[in-house]
Amino acid sequence: MSPRGRRGGRSRRDIGLGVLGVLLAFGVCEAVSRAGLVRRTYLPPASDVLARAARLAGDSAFLDGVGATVRAWALGLGLACVIAVPLGLLLGSVPVVDAAVRAIVEFLRPLPSVALIPLVSLLLGSGTGTEVTLVAYAAVWPVLFNTMYGLKESEPLAKDTLRAFGFGRAAVLLRVDLAGAAPFVAAGVRISASVALIVAVATELLSGFGEGLGIFIAQAQMATDGTRDVLAGVVWAGALGLVVNGVLVWGERRLFPWTPERREARS
Repeated sequence: MSPRGRRGGRSRRDIGLGVLGVLLAFGVCEAVSRAGLVRRTYLPPASDVLARAARLAGDSAFLDGVGATVRAWALGLGLACVIAVPLGLLLGSVPVVDAAVRAIVEFLRPLPSVALIPLVSLLLGSGTGTEVTLVAYAAVWPVLFNTMYGLKESEPLAKDTLRAFGFGRAAVLLRVDLAGAAPFVAAGVRISASVALIVAVATELLSGFGEGLGIFIAQAQMATDGTRDVLAGVVWAGALGLVVNGVLVWGERRLFPWTPERREARS
């Protein structure tokens, strides 16, 4: 069998196993609820939840809320990339600066974004700015550290060759270091995209202001027999995350086919 055929076979097998896992989880939840092992107010049948999630696709108010969440996610992720990539290049290429700010970075990195909701809300008020700031804060770290790590994987011979031809430090950084770190930056963006979506929904859910998917889930929690709506909102959040990850993985495969992982998949 050709490499392309083997690669297509592995891909179809992985997709098939994923679909099988989803169907198995669906069947277990449906059976547990229908059998009365758990009260339907706590765990509605999976078919009812999926039907409700499908009906929400025709609810303009709900879709507006999803759009608000996606906008905050996109703005926060974009701001994180604008901050993290140049900062990662600086810290990864200038050891003195890295040593000077390492303690600050290690202090800030473990702080959970949701714990900063009261402080950021006090400073920026209740609105999109607060959500975007918290999303950016959470998303900046994977991109930052992946950029720094990618610089360490750049090809020394290529850098020495450019220096031999009279290229300066900035040219070497842009032509070799940044190009070599690009796959790592893309991987960091993919990780940050998932983190950013989680933080966007969680910020809306915990803060209780504005509009968005998290607000829908929070309001459903307060309603009588609102568990179905809560789970339907969770289904939408999971579907958004799956779509975002799939698009970014596809983009990585198209932009960076020379990476070891892609070459191994092609062999």
